[in-house]
Amino acid sequence: MPKASEVIFYLLHPNQLRAIIQWKVWHNPVHERDESKDTPAAKECFKYLNKTSRSFSAVILELHPELLMVVTLFYLVLRGLDTIEDDTSIPAKKKEPLLRNFDDVLDIDGWTFTENRPEEKDRELMLHYGCVIEEFKKIKAPYQAIIKDIAKRMGNGMADYCLKSENDEFGVNTIAEYDEYCYYVAGLVGEGLTRMFVEAKFGNPALLDRPHLHNSMGTFLQKTNIIRDVREDFYDKRIFWPKEIWSKHVDDFGDLFKPEYREQALNCSSEMVLNALNHADECLFFMAGLREQSVFNFCAIPQTMAIATLDLCFRNYDMFLRNIKITKGEACQIMTESTQNLQIACDVFRRHIHSIRKKNRPQDPNFLKISIACGKVEQFIESIFPSQKVEDALARNKADEARAALAQKEKEAGKAGTKETLMLLGAVMGMLLFVTFSMLVVAWLAGARFDIAFAELKKSWVDIKASGLIPGLGGQNRTLTNVTNHGEL
Repeated sequence: MPKASEVIFYLLHPNQLRAIIQWKVWHNPVHERDESKDTPAAKECFKYLNKTSRSFSAVILELHPELLMVVTLFYLVLRGLDTIEDDTSIPAKKKEPLLRNFDDVLDIDGWTFTENRPEEKDRELMLHYGCVIEEFKKIKAPYQAIIKDIAKRMGNGMADYCLKSENDEFGVNTIAEYDEYCYYVAGLVGEGLTRMFVEAKFGNPALLDRPHLHNSMGTFLQKTNIIRDVREDFYDKRIFWPKEIWSKHVDDFGDLFKPEYREQALNCSSEMVLNALNHADECLFFMAGLREQSVFNFCAIPQTMAIATLDLCFRNYDMFLRNIKITKGEACQIMTESTQNLQIACDVFRRHIHSIRKKNRPQDPNFLKISIACGKVEQFIESIFPSQKVEDALARNKADEARAALAQKEKEAGKAGTKETLMLLGAVMGMLLFVTFSMLVVAWLAGARFDIAFAELKKSWVDIKASGLIPGLGGQNRTLTNVTNHGEL
């Protein structure tokens, strides 16, 4: 039954209510799980999948049948590791061998773990871990090898961190240690999934040659969760924000949660967001190498949710006061958009990057770096999907039409001008001829003797020719003859 506050919220935000309805009613999974073919152990696995994570279970359950059970088991194995690592009631000395050898339990039929504290949310999974082991032995050998390899490496990384955090109050001191921790708990997940995608021929094999891409896929999600869950982790006596970052802003990590340090807390959180944004463009690059729609959806939904969550956390002091998350309506809208294609998923990233850029403040010590990080993501998106707004396209079309019309008018005007010039010249010449003819007629009527005038004109022409004043006429020839005759004398 929805709460009264939720009803009021969605009445005031009808677009979000519409997004929920669209997703619930109109969304069709690319692949649907055939529950009739599930064994009892498989049904148990899917039950615990839904209990451990509703968000991830939704995208896993829509995967291609080739990967459905494989990824489900991969998730549950890693969730088992997380459950041991997160339980602060287990001493590090006891926790370390469990983590380092967790891959071996996949060979032990019926293995369970009963030593989690009662309030541990995934304790029930550990109590019934035998179903995971039973189904694990049924999947193809290459997938088994991938899961065991990642579990081994992740368990060792977690064990190293647990030993270090027991002897160090802060756990994570440097950004390098922070990146290493995120690699072990999330970057390795990206590697394992990529190897599965390529094994199933649903991913470009070239993705395996660029480990920084699948590392960014997992690390981006992990860093986003660490930023969002800062308050919950702090009250659980865990600090994942690296001291190298927060010590620039406050002397004690607990000061971030005090109202008098509000501005310092906002600047510190923005630097954490900056650190996470450095992985955003590589996540988009990775998704361009996926070849199957359900696999693309599986990767795109968490990534677009992550960028929306970063946008929500950026310069939002509420994250230090309470747990914050994007609304169901926003989540449904993002899922609807990001399950279409890479271009629309990029549009989601672009929208939230623009929002982060708008909230960025010059007073923030990392103002320029955040602007550059946002620009890097926008530039990558622009390089593969150049933006073109409808308004801009229409304006350009209108401008082109106007220029063409103007050129046509100028051309027609040029033709008309030439025609008018010839007509004017003809009119002037005609007028001159008419005036001349009229004057001759008037003179003839007045008794003018044109025959005498013509005879005088002819006589004058003959005299001119005879004088040799005009070169090339007869006078010149006569001169040359006289010179020759004079030479003979």
